[in-house]
Amino acid sequence: MTNDQIMPEEPALQAPQRSNRKWIALVIGGGCAFLACAALIVGLVVALLVPAVSRTVSVATPAPAVVSAPTQADPAPQQPSNTRGDPNAPVKIVEYADFQCPYCRLYWQETESQIFEAYVKTGKVYYEYRSMGAFLGEESQAAAEAAYCAGDQGKFWEYHDALFTHWTGENVGDFTRDKLQQYAAALGLDQATFEQCLSSGKQADRVQGDLENARTDGIKATPSFLINGTLVEGAEPFDSFQKIIDEALQGK
Repeated sequence: MTNDQIMPEEPALQAPQRSNRKWIALVIGGGCAFLACAALIVGLVVALLVPAVSRTVSVATPAPAVVSAPTQADPAPQQPSNTRGDPNAPVKIVEYADFQCPYCRLYWQETESQIFEAYVKTGKVYYEYRSMGAFLGEESQAAAEAAYCAGDQGKFWEYHDALFTHWTGENVGDFTRDKLQQYAAALGLDQATFEQCLSSGKQADRVQGDLENARTDGIKATPSFLINGTLVEGAEPFDSFQKIIDEALQGK
């Protein structure tokens, strides 16, 4: 192990029904002067027509009912790319590692897949990988940023595996910019997007945040693990992890 140096209508109006017949008889009988009679005749016509006009007032059409659009449920929060399993699992494992660390690679080769099969896929463990920045040099920082850039395209774990697969030693050129781009191409990642992520340093703050978390958690070596808060250092065999995880599942 390598020691740490850190760290949202109105109703129609009905005119009174009055009889107009006697007024019509008076007019016909010459009971008034011509102008008066003319005025009277006009008045009678209006009186006869008003009720009919009033009955033609239509009832206002009610406004259509407003139907509210169905409320859509909020989308489920997206799980971070560097995690695996059910976030509500009873046991949480946080791994602090460096892609250049030979013991981290050994753990990846011999133990990690067994933990994933036995505990992560069965919903018992929620697993998170965290980097250690430039713990073992500049290539460590570059590899960690590249893994998170791959995570932006949904392939963090595939890229994680590719880095360990192509490791041959510490700071020997396995994780140069060109090599990191080659690994991304082999995984079918969008090359322009990946390159932009790397060149802009988009993930640098995230990697730095991992390092600060490691300091807070008292991490001094790689690989190191927090299993429900219990610190485990080194590339221990599966049996050792199994014992600790089972005890955590039992609440011990």
